[in-house]
Amino acid sequence: MLQIANPIYDVVFKYLMDDNKVAKLLLSAIIGEDIIRLEYRPTEMKTDLTAKSVTVYHIDFSAKIRSADGTEKLVIIEIQKAKLATDIMRFRKYLGAQYSNPENIQEVNDSVTSYKKVIPIISIYFLGHKLDHIKVPVIKVQRDYIDLTTGTTIYEKEYFIESLTHDSFIIQIPFLKDNRKTDLLQVLSIFDQSNREQDFHILNVDEKEFPEKYRDIIRRLQQANSDSEVRQQMGVEDIYIEDYRQTERQIEKMKEAITEKDIALEESKKTIEENKKTIEENKKQLEDKDKLIEELKKQVNK
Repeated sequence: MLQIANPIYDVVFKYLMDDNKVAKLLLSAIIGEDIIRLEYRPTEMKTDLTAKSVTVYHIDFSAKIRSADGTEKLVIIEIQKAKLATDIMRFRKYLGAQYSNPENIQEVNDSVTSYKKVIPIISIYFLGHKLDHIKVPVIKVQRDYIDLTTGTTIYEKEYFIESLTHDSFIIQIPFLKDNRKTDLLQVLSIFDQSNREQDFHILNVDEKEFPEKYRDIIRRLQQANSDSEVRQQMGVEDIYIEDYRQTERQIEKMKEAITEKDIALEESKKTIEENKKTIEENKKQLEDKDKLIEELKKQVNK
């Protein structure tokens, strides 16, 4: 067994992807394309944890690739260790930023003229939690062009459509456990959290179960495990995630308290309405009684 740094941590994944050869191997295995050029760029979002006097960087990853067919694409990668209430909005915000980023434009030169065109996007999401319904380790969300008149699939690609929509890959890390059926799943076994030691920073892997072609990935993660700065930053990420979880738990408790107060208020309103109804009924009974007394008085006076 070999010990490797846990790549679910941002700092470890960044270390892994800083090696261009390794990054090509991993991305090509996931998207199923031969990558001939890779330009990798992390997007760091600074977060201050002032209560703990710690500063961390959440890192999103994007990579411009050129496939064997000459197509250039932008791959954006998100790693989410814990399920947080803010996930979806953060993903959408980052995705929107990539669509509008002027850097994601390709200069095209042909025999007639030169022009600029936007680069199609592929998104990859590594989730440390399970989705609500789908129970498979790797999901590819692939677009189809459909002629709604005939219901047939259109195979020609259009620049307009490719520029405004994108394919996605969702990797559910909890379902990687003991799942080694394909080369891709063997490669992704580096994320299998069931291989963790008591120290969550370290995973144990069997090099013999790893395809020879991809063993540079394991070696790179071995190097990360030996890097003291990487190990230190992993500890900082643990603090960040725990702080985030505590904040979300407090928010949930506040929501529950507000909900309980709303329920109590509704019950109070209901009680008040019932009391008002009872008072109105009693008032009517008194009025009816007064009318009856008046009638009896009239009859006695006759």
